[in-house]
Amino acid sequence: MSVLRSVALFLLAALAEIGGAWLVWQGVREHRGLWFAGAGVLALGAYGFVATLQPDADFGRILAAYGGVFVAGSLAWGMLVDGFRPDRWDVTGALLCLAGVAVIMYAPRGA
Repeated sequence: MSVLRSVALFLLAALAEIGGAWLVWQGVREHRGLWFAGAGVLALGAYGFVATLQPDADFGRILAAYGGVFVAGSLAWGMLVDGFRPDRWDVTGALLCLAGVAVIMYAPRGA
């Protein structure tokens, strides 16, 4: 159950961070206004909070593993929201990142 909780928290963190960054991008780069940027700042703050809910107590490990989730999640967001079409190298890189997440977070460790 701890792995499922951790994965769910990583997905929620990715939604908050990537969505927040996208909102700031929309507000500033696409001139959609301060409401978008402000909502993005709030979402980015939520990301920071969600990361603290991970079952593992090691900040460095959590942030390192989350980096892989961020990479894959960013490509997925681009596909779903912006119509981005990743090439085989994007997909290969994302899969390598997710393999890194699995090793960093879920490999068996001694007590």
